[in-house]
Amino acid sequence: MPHWLQLMLDSLGPLLWAALIFTAPLTLLSFAFGLAVGLGAALARLFGPAWLSAIVRFYVWIIRGTPLLVQLFLIFYGLPSVGIVLDAFPAALIGFTLNVGAYSSEIIRAAISSVAKGQWEAAYSIGMTWSQAMRRTILPQAARVAVPPLSNTFISLVKDTSLAAAITVPEMFQAAQRIVATTYEPLILYVEAAILYLAMSSVLSSLQVRLEKRLNRYGGFLEART
Repeated sequence: MPHWLQLMLDSLGPLLWAALIFTAPLTLLSFAFGLAVGLGAALARLFGPAWLSAIVRFYVWIIRGTPLLVQLFLIFYGLPSVGIVLDAFPAALIGFTLNVGAYSSEIIRAAISSVAKGQWEAAYSIGMTWSQAMRRTILPQAARVAVPPLSNTFISLVKDTSLAAAITVPEMFQAAQRIVATTYEPLILYVEAAILYLAMSSVLSSLQVRLEKRLNRYGGFLEART
């Protein structure tokens, strides 16, 4: 068996274990919390008082205007200067959550804005309150519009978690770095890590296509393919 293939097989277990224990939880938790932050931020932008909308706009401006790696460094290495010390995983979780929240808030805001005004009027005409109209009429329709860009955000997040290695989170990419430090085979190990990220992204992209097709059955945003 070629040396490179044997090395890839030997390192596959540690890389997959790191992906299972750190990469997957970091991705799922960050996306879930980020969606919650994004939904709240979008509603504040659309329906909140002017002062709250201004705060949210400032938050989105800061996050979208600075590199994610810099944000992670500020949280993990910068906050201890003011007495706030966080472990690597919580620091990464906070950083990714804030980042996802900013980008998803713009997606959700645009999706809610895309729902026709007549839908609000129809909901109010049958006696719904604002919260009922939002929950039962507006958000379900907005969700169909938001699925593609939010899915892309999730897939990007899977790859972005590799940045957590820079703040010592032992996720998959850092596991590859550790093996490189002992084997001195950076090309083979980094190619293997890239293949694993590509495989995960491909699976998620396939699931995204299926989800979009399913939503299209209910009057979604995609034209039926022939």
